[in-house]
Amino acid sequence: MRAKILIVDDDRDILLGLENRITWMGHEPVTADNGEVALRLIEQGDFDLVLLDLELPVLSGLEILERVRGAPRSERRTEEDTSAPYSTPLIIILTAFGTIERAVQAMQLGAFDFLTKPFSADHLTVVVKKALDNVSLHRQVDVLRQEVDDRYDHLVGANAKMATQLTIAKQAALSDVTVLLLGETGTGKEVVARAIHRWSPRRSNPFVAVNCAALPEHLLENELFGHEKGSFTGAVKREPGKIEVAEGGTVFLDEIGDMPLPLQSRLLRVLQDQTFYRIGGTQPVRTNVRFIAATNKDIRRAIQQGTFREDLYYRLAVIAVTLPPLRERMDDIPALARHFLNRAVKIGIHRPCALSDSAVRALQQYQWPGNIRELDNVLTRALILCPEDTIEPTYLHMADSPFPSANEAETGSPIRQYHESMDEFSRKVIEEALRRNGWNQTRAAEELGLQRTYLTKLLRQKEISGRPPKDSTSSSEDDSP
Repeated sequence: MRAKILIVDDDRDILLGLENRITWMGHEPVTADNGEVALRLIEQGDFDLVLLDLELPVLSGLEILERVRGAPRSERRTEEDTSAPYSTPLIIILTAFGTIERAVQAMQLGAFDFLTKPFSADHLTVVVKKALDNVSLHRQVDVLRQEVDDRYDHLVGANAKMATQLTIAKQAALSDVTVLLLGETGTGKEVVARAIHRWSPRRSNPFVAVNCAALPEHLLENELFGHEKGSFTGAVKREPGKIEVAEGGTVFLDEIGDMPLPLQSRLLRVLQDQTFYRIGGTQPVRTNVRFIAATNKDIRRAIQQGTFREDLYYRLAVIAVTLPPLRERMDDIPALARHFLNRAVKIGIHRPCALSDSAVRALQQYQWPGNIRELDNVLTRALILCPEDTIEPTYLHMADSPFPSANEAETGSPIRQYHESMDEFSRKVIEEALRRNGWNQTRAAEELGLQRTYLTKLLRQKEISGRPPKDSTSSSEDDSP
């Protein structure tokens, strides 16, 4: 990256030498010979890095550090705006009076590094490169955070049922109690989990999501708790689990209803004591995290069937939030549709496009078994396939759905049970993906956005053959389990 670097020193020879070195490195230098000018430039300019002498006329380097790293940090990154993008330039202190005390004081005030004059040009080059690498990393983190925010930071709609549940979620967010999010697949449980984290005092710390259905038991255990070096073949060093990574923040346990019973016991211990052991570890690890869990399963039925611990349920469901399915919030569909269309345009999928009134009515007459996730997919597909600036019902491609529309339901057409319909539809989706990919399960899993192991689990649960029919001429790669 070509950086803009401010050089501040009252020695004209040093100033010229640093300016030449920075230019030689391919960056843009700006110079100042006293503290007052330097502070004004920092406040007005857009610098990536500042090389700052401690002994300056008018304002010393430490006074500049106090103003730049003190007031702006509390003003720009307040509790209401902890996600503000990284903007303040890094500062490297240059001084001929380098002592341990001055170094410690400068670093405490926020200096990135400390160089004592005289220093070699090569040493300066290494330190400047390290600082600019740090700037680049911060900016990449900001970009990734913004991408996540764009995808998850929108709670769209004003439906009364949804508003009631969000009110409960907001009240729960202010404390550290565990929250259990209930609702069908695609109702936005992860979006609400992230919102609870943003509303909480932990919002400046990590939010870490773990899909409890995506990994087999031994891998999920390692994912959550980490392992010690030598605890199993291939464990060449200690690795922290997601719970440790989320220290001070929030752990979101998605699909908690699919967590194996042995791991449920370990999780219960963490919830009770806030301690756990890494795999192969003998020393307890204390943690400070907040847990949010979600499931689309009937947990009470799972408790009766012996597949979910009742004591874990009561630990998780201190606050329970039930998200309504999309068919119960049809009044939100126009707002949701606009949101998804605008987001698709923003990320470059398509040019701006609008829904016709008849298309909106068609969306409101459909039952949405896949809920908000299905609505997103339908609109994205319509954007790609529609050659016009207005999306008509024909581009929504909902006519071949196995689920009845609202009109059909009102006219008395026979309607299957929800779980029966969902099971048939998911079987159809999986079988079609396998057929399109020549019955190669790895490629089918990638197309469906599933882990390979989770697809194998679904094939067993739904009794779907992983191989082509005997009369099929499709070629396949033998990657079945």
